[in-house]
Amino acid sequence: MTTLLERSAGIDVTPVVRLVTCGSVDDGKSTLIGRLLAETGSIPEDQLDYARRTRRGGSTIPVGEIDFSLLTDGLEAEREQGITIDVAYRHMYLPSGRRIIIADAPGHEQYTRNMAVAASNAEVAVLLVDAARGVRPQTFRHLTVCALMGVQSIIIAINKMDLVGYEHATFEELSGQVKAAAARLGLDEVITIPVSAVAGDNVTAPTTHMPWWHGPSLLQALQDWTPPPTTRQTPFRLPVQFIVRAEGNFRGYAGTVAAGSVRPGDEIVVADSGQTARVERIVGFAGDLAEAAAGDAVTITLDREVDVTRGDLLAAAGTTPDGSTAWPQPADRFSADVVWVGEEPLMHGRSYLLAVGPRTIPATVTVVRHRRDVVTGQQLAARVLDMNDIGRVEIATDTPVPMDVYSACRDTGGFLLIDRVSADTVAAGMVTHALRRSLNVVPHDYEVDREARARLKHQQPRVVWLTGLSGSGKSTIADALERRMHALGMHTFVLDGDNVRTGLNKDLGFTPEDRAENVRRVAEAARLMVEAGLIVIVALISPFRADRRAAREIFEGEDFLEVYVDTPVEMCAVRDPKGLYAKAQSGSLPNMTGIGQEYEPPEHPDVRLDGTASVEDNVEVLLRLIAGE
Repeated sequence: MTTLLERSAGIDVTPVVRLVTCGSVDDGKSTLIGRLLAETGSIPEDQLDYARRTRRGGSTIPVGEIDFSLLTDGLEAEREQGITIDVAYRHMYLPSGRRIIIADAPGHEQYTRNMAVAASNAEVAVLLVDAARGVRPQTFRHLTVCALMGVQSIIIAINKMDLVGYEHATFEELSGQVKAAAARLGLDEVITIPVSAVAGDNVTAPTTHMPWWHGPSLLQALQDWTPPPTTRQTPFRLPVQFIVRAEGNFRGYAGTVAAGSVRPGDEIVVADSGQTARVERIVGFAGDLAEAAAGDAVTITLDREVDVTRGDLLAAAGTTPDGSTAWPQPADRFSADVVWVGEEPLMHGRSYLLAVGPRTIPATVTVVRHRRDVVTGQQLAARVLDMNDIGRVEIATDTPVPMDVYSACRDTGGFLLIDRVSADTVAAGMVTHALRRSLNVVPHDYEVDREARARLKHQQPRVVWLTGLSGSGKSTIADALERRMHALGMHTFVLDGDNVRTGLNKDLGFTPEDRAENVRRVAEAARLMVEAGLIVIVALISPFRADRRAAREIFEGEDFLEVYVDTPVEMCAVRDPKGLYAKAQSGSLPNMTGIGQEYEPPEHPDVRLDGTASVEDNVEVLLRLIAGE
């Protein structure tokens, strides 16, 4: 067999294939891939020697024989737990010389996010099923993720056939279950292969234990694989990662070509602004290039000055055969499939950060359309998505952004959602389409603006946001504050939590997701009133920091004042002006903030009021705050 060293001496002109292995915990992924690597000469001898001398706890493999599972696990925590946590990447060379980059994805539900990342770059997936345990929910989940991530070629490896006596009937039953699920997901290129990773049956060579099998071994299937024919060619795309400046007035735009190709002289467009120019030079690591194609890292210069910043998308100009523009139009509303990996549920109305390519922008999940049952494929009604759920949502971004449909271009149609408080990645998303209304709604600029209205009222518009427990005194303070301000000739309006729930928000309950939407609507109403020149006093429990932070961020600078009415819960319960604490104690009000549901006090409010102090003293504090003293 040709060695890795011998192969590396020549020039490999075969394309690189990206492969992801996935399945449930203990289905045998690491062992299977380890054997493939070892038996194709793709592992250095020192690693093979390590796998001969090292054993996991509970291993039954004699010392001196190779423990193939150790060849792909990279973290000590993985060795201790006996599961793959991170994604282990390895290079494998097929007998033909073709190189495969293998991503060994974790099987545990807790690490679905890692598996999704691995699948997002893969062309082929090897999905393992434990023949002894059968098809499990995580098997269906990984199959669904592969389908959503655009992996069209799936090899189902029915592993551990030795544990079921190499029974043909067992293989056919399991194969039928997975193929039926794949058909529901629109996956056409699916083949099933019976293997035993531990015994080596049908992994790199045919086996005598399954005379009924006349198909290829796993290695042969990988060798025979060819990319499926594509009917759609995405034009040139390059997300700008850096602006390169050098001597001689050199100004270039650096990034990796995400789709299509480009040559000097081609007309391109800055998708964000619609400005066009022609490519003057394409600079690679070794100098100027005659052409750059998908995957090439280049710097592009243009024949004229255009406004391009980091995060902008350079794309092919012109139109496609159907008459539409060759570049994605900026939009601020999208429909998308998401794989939710956050520990906290996804809540519609809550603001997150959306990361697409090199840019990060605020975004809000406005609607959860449905949740997918990964076992049956059914679309279930849902208002939230929990950890490892897969569903379809609608997302609104703060600013328009050009994004492709994910099936057309993974790099410009895929995104991540990031929690604004913890900075954790909570979802991987795939754009299905831009919503038409985002392209048809164009705000009108009126001559009478906020400044003109404020001058007429002789005041600085802003919102004073009172947050605190029920019974802390928010509404009482807001009422007294507005009476004082009205007497001073100031133009005000109070948005009280209970009052808005009788009209604007009468359709909302008190679950975390409904509270998030309640805060969002009140914040938007307050913003309109600030535009009208008013000083708006909001009295709203708004228990979650993320929601209050999202409310603050739709206002300019000092327009938003967060006021924490700090009153001990015991004092609130004694006051109990609405009888809510009594209901909560009796069990008839399970979502009572401070009792059945957490309240997250502000960490850095603009002012903290002592809820046990007199109302008059607290009003004086707020008047000084509003006056800027």
